[in-house]
Amino acid sequence: MVAQPPPDPTNGDAKAVQAPPPLAGDETRRDRLLAALTLIAGMGLMLATPFALQAGAPFFLPLTAALVIAVALVPMLEWLERRRVPSGLAAFLCLVLFLAIANVALASIVVPASGWVRELPARIGRIQANVKPVIDTYAQLEAFVNRLIAEVAAAPARTAQANVGTPPTSLIDLVGTSAPSALIEMFFAILVIYFVLSGWSRLRARAITARRSFDGAMATARVIQNVVDDTSAYLGTITVINLSLGLTVAAALWAIGMPTPLMWGGIVALLNYIPYLGPILAAALLALGGLMTFDDLFWALLPSAIMIGAHLIEANLVTPMIVGHRLTIHPVLILVSLSFWGWVWGLTGALLAVPLLIIIQTVLNAAGKPDIAGFLFERGMLVRPPTAPGSIDRNSVDQDG
Repeated sequence: MVAQPPPDPTNGDAKAVQAPPPLAGDETRRDRLLAALTLIAGMGLMLATPFALQAGAPFFLPLTAALVIAVALVPMLEWLERRRVPSGLAAFLCLVLFLAIANVALASIVVPASGWVRELPARIGRIQANVKPVIDTYAQLEAFVNRLIAEVAAAPARTAQANVGTPPTSLIDLVGTSAPSALIEMFFAILVIYFVLSGWSRLRARAITARRSFDGAMATARVIQNVVDDTSAYLGTITVINLSLGLTVAAALWAIGMPTPLMWGGIVALLNYIPYLGPILAAALLALGGLMTFDDLFWALLPSAIMIGAHLIEANLVTPMIVGHRLTIHPVLILVSLSFWGWVWGLTGALLAVPLLIIIQTVLNAAGKPDIAGFLFERGMLVRPPTAPGSIDRNSVDQDG
């Protein structure tokens, strides 16, 4: 028997060698199912993350704060390492400097503030006398304000009788008088800062060399450098601006005879880290302090007016001129970040909102923003699978009748 030669596609025998047409409908249904399951799982993870962060605040909050502080201290660490200081010693020096600054800031704010809180019940009468002209102008609000002032006057009086201890004088004293969990969280954060800084060079080198391609290694190095540069530049610049603002307000308050001006300047500098909401809260606290100090309404509201004027100059002239357009963030993103992190972790989360936003935005800008929807639905729902040559497109047949 003579063997038959294989069919020649050029002689009209192409149909004999074609594979059976793929089941386009089955592939489409499978891709749609996988895309839907992936989308549902991603949405569930995204919705569950805030509640997990809130419930796990004793772990996630000190860890996140420590990482942000460590990233901000990296330029100082690298400066010391370039001068042949060992990594462990350089990390220790950076940590000691940070703790010393935090301790001085806390001592200058918390100790005088505790005295103001203890004096609040005795100053309720002066506050009520200062706001009496306003109450007389709006007589319909008098009953409500008087009832509110009476409740405020009663609550601190009971608290002052219950808490007779001395106010904390340092960061260690404050944490030591708090719950044991606060001491553990602080110790955990300090350890994270130290070990991240001491092993920063090795971690960065390992993250870069772990990439298989030169382009991937360069992209990783660029992302790490951009995160460090942008975060440290923002925190360093804003810290200098806030300290200048706090000292300016403190000098003005000292000139008008406001007690403990350094405390009020520290409060202004600290709350100015929180965009939009922080200055409003600082102005309200200064108004309360002025009402507790001065007998005339004009002088009582002058500290708050000084703070508002200084903040307007800082926000509209100084900060845009110094920061420039490099670290400009859309106000909507800032508000969303403030509301999210403030809801998750309270005041500490609000303080970390802008640095975390800068880190996330820098990573997305450097690594590229992923097209999640296009990745999920490109084959599953937006584009039909390609039709094999010689097979029949069922959709076109159905449409043509």
